[in-house]
Amino acid sequence: MRARVTTAVVVLMVTALAVAGCGAGDDEATGGTADGRVTGPVTVFAAASLTESFTRIGKDFEAANPGSNVTLNFAGSSALAHQINQGAPADVFASAAPANMTTVTEAGNADGTPSIFARNQLVIAVSRGNPKGVTGLADLTSPGVKVALCARQVPCGAAARTALDVAGVALTPVTLEQDVKGALAKVKLGEVDAALVYRTDARAASADLTGVEFAESARAVNDYPIAALKDAPNPAGARAFVAYVRSAPAQAILAEAGFQAP
Repeated sequence: MRARVTTAVVVLMVTALAVAGCGAGDDEATGGTADGRVTGPVTVFAAASLTESFTRIGKDFEAANPGSNVTLNFAGSSALAHQINQGAPADVFASAAPANMTTVTEAGNADGTPSIFARNQLVIAVSRGNPKGVTGLADLTSPGVKVALCARQVPCGAAARTALDVAGVALTPVTLEQDVKGALAKVKLGEVDAALVYRTDARAASADLTGVEFAESARAVNDYPIAALKDAPNPAGARAFVAYVRSAPAQAILAEAGFQAP
C-alpha cells in the first residue's frame, strides 16, 4: 500500500512540475517573467507629438523591466493607423486623437478597449520675439504672414480646422505637413512665420520659438488614446507598457511636457 501511495505522490509531483514548466514557457514566449516583469522587444507606434515624452517613458520602462527593449516609431497618427491595419508588426498604438484609434479598432486590430491617457491643445508657434506680432488666429491672415498647418487627416490638422472654424477665420496655409513636427520645423527653419502646433511641441522647442496661446484652442482639445494591439509580437510587453503609460511616474512626465490629465 505504501509503495502505491509513494508512486501516486511522485506522479502528482511530476504532473505539477510539467504544468508549472508549461506556464513558465508561456510567460517567456509572450515576454513575461515569473515576478511580473516583462522582457524582450516592445514596439510602440506613437503620435509625433509624443516624441519627447515617450522617449523618456520608454527608457524608464526599460529600467523598470530589465531585459525589455522599447522601440519607438513616431509619425502622424493617421499614417501609423494605416501601417497597423496593413499588418506592420507593433505591440502598442498611441494616437493623438480618437478618430485614428477608431480606424484601428474597427479593423479589429486592437486588443481590448483603448484608454485615454492624456489631452493636448494647440498654440500658435512663432519665431522667438514674435516679429510678426501675432496675438491670435485672425493675425494669421495678415498680409505677408506665411502659415503652416498639419494636413486635415492628421490630428493636429483636424484640431486646427476646428479652432479656425470656431474663430471664423478663413486661412490658406502655404504648406500642409504630415505631422506636427513637420509644421514646427517650418517655423524653426524660417520657412513660415507661424504654425498651429500642440502646446507640448512648442514647449519642447522653446529655445527656438514662442508659443502664443489663443482662446479658441479650448474648443479643439485632443484626447490621446492608447491600446495594446491584437497581433502584438509581445502581448505581455504590450499590456505592461500601456499600464506603465497610465502610471503615476509616466503621467508626471506627460504633465511636465505640458499634457493635460485625461
